[in-house]
Amino acid sequence: MKIGLTIFLTDETIDIVTLARKAEALGFESLFVPEHPIIPVEMSTPFSGGGPLPEWYKRTLDPFCTLAAAAAATERLRVGTAICLVPERNALITAKEVATVDRISKGRFEFGVGAGWLREESEVFGVDFPRRWTQTRDHVLAMKACWGPHPCEHHGRYVDFPKLWCHPKPIQQPHPPILIAGEGERLPQRIAEYGDGWLPRGRNITPQSLEAGRTRIEQAMREQGREPGGFTINVFGAPPERESNRQFFAAGAHRIIHMLPSEDEPKTVARLEQWAAELL
Repeated sequence: MKIGLTIFLTDETIDIVTLARKAEALGFESLFVPEHPIIPVEMSTPFSGGGPLPEWYKRTLDPFCTLAAAAAATERLRVGTAICLVPERNALITAKEVATVDRISKGRFEFGVGAGWLREESEVFGVDFPRRWTQTRDHVLAMKACWGPHPCEHHGRYVDFPKLWCHPKPIQQPHPPILIAGEGERLPQRIAEYGDGWLPRGRNITPQSLEAGRTRIEQAMREQGREPGGFTINVFGAPPERESNRQFFAAGAHRIIHMLPSEDEPKTVARLEQWAAELL
């Protein structure tokens, strides 16, 4: 059973190196970090978690710099994005960052991707918000081209580049696992076409709906000509409870990622030790 962690790291929380080393020493399998490069002052989009937007959304560290530090400070801990806001980024630069972190970590990187929920943030970066998942697909396919044989090229609606050299290549081949977030109707087709795993939010699913989702994804993958044996289910933000974990694993989850509060070092270390004793 793989138990991972995620946290909104900021300039006011525990530092990434301390967190990563402690998590690895206690036996946690992975550490994921989210992404919000900016938060507009004026926004009408409701917070997806309900209530006011938490302060730490405004102070989130860059995920790739953060994960590079975590990878360099550990030996076994897998590191990943949960999630990277793909359409808000330049696909070529992101492809290089993914490959670089994968090399720094010696093949321990997992690429959790999503399209974003905050319209005002997305539009600052020129995202075609109503078609943000179409844009995400184009970005991911462009990055896959960068990670493949060289020279590479891609000609899509949102990303278009001629033959070019793009190095380094990731250690994991053909690329790090691409975990696609969400629970919508189109999710199985997205994973079947360009994903390697599912990253559902624990607050939005039950063990029963996870099992049903797994069946739909496996069917979509077979229809796409892919065998579903290698795809993974990574439950994100589930409550840190042993019985809840047992039920999700029984329903087909491969990894459960628990969300740490954004707190200082003493509080976070104490919580890590408590969770390790209760969950591992």
